[in-house]
Amino acid sequence: MMTNLFSSFDPTSNIFQLPLNWLSTFIGLFFIPLMFWTLPNRSMMIWLNILNSLHIQFKTLLTSNGKLGSTFIFVSLFTFILFNNFLGLFPYIFTSSSHLTFTLSLALPLWLSFMIYGWLTQTNHMFAHLVPQGTPPILMPFMVCIESISNLIRPGTLAVRLTANMIAGHLLLTLLGNTGPLVMNSIILFQILIIAQVFLLILEMAVSVIQSYVFAVLSTLYSSEVN
Repeated sequence: MMTNLFSSFDPTSNIFQLPLNWLSTFIGLFFIPLMFWTLPNRSMMIWLNILNSLHIQFKTLLTSNGKLGSTFIFVSLFTFILFNNFLGLFPYIFTSSSHLTFTLSLALPLWLSFMIYGWLTQTNHMFAHLVPQGTPPILMPFMVCIESISNLIRPGTLAVRLTANMIAGHLLLTLLGNTGPLVMNSIILFQILIIAQVFLLILEMAVSVIQSYVFAVLSTLYSSEVN
């Protein structure tokens, strides 16, 4: 029984003090090897076209200075987050992307690696980013502070954006689901509830795709600033 509304997100299932909920994070990895053992079909071709389109977009965002193979990091990041977001919509599957533990574990190492690489290899370029072009001299100290703060909070904004969007939709689904027993006596209200749940589930499927794409695109943009 839930003690509060957010307790549905608690990773409570465990055996011998091992949290088994987080194993759902790797369920999506079991779908990937199937492509290598089956004949080409429509779903596989659609997925390959999506990956190819993402590769082209990320390559454009990274510009000509990007390292070869950098796009595969962000395509893999998109795929990993997409699987976790989408599988979390199924019943009895723990949504790991609704926790800051998961999202920060993705955003913080990426941002930290960009910063370390940029400050060690292109120090002057990183300093130039702290003062936008055309800034009046009197505002330069303030712009350095503002740009430094905005740079430092990037991993937090990446993580919180994904977590908040996933939690919001799941909370709406949970709230509507809990009202089911209360409207069982009215057929019309029950039908309206089912229709609302279906439309909200479709919306959440779209949100799971959009948020994984936004996370990958913003990570790509942060990487392109270093190059």
